[in-house]
Amino acid sequence: MGGNMTDHIQIMDTTLRDGEQTRGISFALQEKLSIAKMLLGEVNVDRIEVASARVSRGELETVKAITKWAGGEGLLERVEVLSFVNRESIDWANEAGCRTTSILAKGSQKHCEHQLRKTPQQHFSDVAAVMDYASHNGIAVNVYLEDWSNGMKDSPQYVFDFVESLKATRLQRLLLPDTLGILAPLQLQNYLKEMARKIPLEKCDFHAHNDYGLATANSLIAAQEGIGGLHCTVNGLGERTGNAALAEVIAAVNDKAGRKCSADEAALQKISVLLERFSGKKIPSNKPIVGEDVFTQTAGIHADGDAKGNLYVNPLTAERFGRKREYALGKLSGRASLEQNLAALKMDLTPEQKKIILERVVMLGDKKETVTSEDLPFIIADVLNTPLEGRVKITECKISSSLKGQPFAQISIILNGKQISKSAQGNGCYDAFMNALVQAAKDAGVELPELVDYEVRIPPGGKTDAIVETTITWKCSGKQIVTTGIDSDQVMAAIKATEKMLNRMLCKGK
Repeated sequence: MGGNMTDHIQIMDTTLRDGEQTRGISFALQEKLSIAKMLLGEVNVDRIEVASARVSRGELETVKAITKWAGGEGLLERVEVLSFVNRESIDWANEAGCRTTSILAKGSQKHCEHQLRKTPQQHFSDVAAVMDYASHNGIAVNVYLEDWSNGMKDSPQYVFDFVESLKATRLQRLLLPDTLGILAPLQLQNYLKEMARKIPLEKCDFHAHNDYGLATANSLIAAQEGIGGLHCTVNGLGERTGNAALAEVIAAVNDKAGRKCSADEAALQKISVLLERFSGKKIPSNKPIVGEDVFTQTAGIHADGDAKGNLYVNPLTAERFGRKREYALGKLSGRASLEQNLAALKMDLTPEQKKIILERVVMLGDKKETVTSEDLPFIIADVLNTPLEGRVKITECKISSSLKGQPFAQISIILNGKQISKSAQGNGCYDAFMNALVQAAKDAGVELPELVDYEVRIPPGGKTDAIVETTITWKCSGKQIVTTGIDSDQVMAAIKATEKMLNRMLCKGK
């Protein structure tokens, strides 16, 4: 483990710069500003990198908006931009209101000689001159040694000579990127030990890429060796396979490195979901820390062990990250899984009733049908032949659309004991249905929840008569409700999911 190591390690989030290099992602001004505010204000990362200099006029206005907000909050020194080895980049950063920039220099001899077609000494002199220009403009300077990992592998003396040349400058931090994601943990450990003989590691950051799926492991090694800072992106966004994922790195460092991050773990899910919406890149359900399934136990034996003393709980507790532990229902469910879900619903049933309901749950799971905790009250009602109080029933729904006119929906619904008929237009068939439902709910004195997410799953193969599964996430009284509808028609599947939501909501008295 590296010497003179402080307990605290800086986290620099580069979602708005390196993360935006993900294919198909381009954040608008308000999106970037919202992300920056949440990263610094709620997640409390130490620094953010928000742009590359001279990309576009629109990017300049975006960075100006971020620095104006950050300046008003006393956070301007925590906002950084990437610049290049020229004065124009420094002028751009200055105009954007940034007081810290990171110059992208060449960290391998191959890049220096083949891409720049310069000698190492020429490049070192150019970098020093731009750094001096930045300092005279009141801008603090970091230096990225691009392709540093290959530099250490193929031309370590070049790297050491570069580091030596930087000692005569006003270098703030030296940034060591694994630009092509080639490093393995023990390899990185050896390189950092060599670097520590040339420059204090607490003055350095490590920037991981995930090409071998080792970005988190490499970041952990860097933290254990005494690196001063780590670079991450939300959800691991970035070019190719992406960067080190913010949530994973923070949890790993806090638990495994003997060091601590200042970031608020309870805010990681919120920023993850925000980036999922802004980027359009879905979070894998098994993504560590932030995935939908990571705090869900499926096997009945695990639920049984948890009930007998949290035997299957590890240090990554759901509560630590502002989340809730759940127990899946399906063919692998056991009595303990059912008990956990019944306890959450505050439902007390006889042993015989529980046995019948568990058999039904297992049977549905065996047919590959989705069974959520939100479905359980309806399974209970169906099995025990006891209709839910306040049950909602959509008795009729007619929807039409055409190339020239807006979609139109006409519905009849039993809601809170009232038979109500309404009609409305919308931007799509489901939107028309929801507009009619809003009118019906208003007549019945029912406030509808907010629709958060809408996902359609269609089996592969191109069959037009295939079963469609529509899963909708709702926000109701600060909590999320997830309901699923299945039909051969996509809109009807969504309407069935909506009917489930209404019944669930009214059953809970919300």
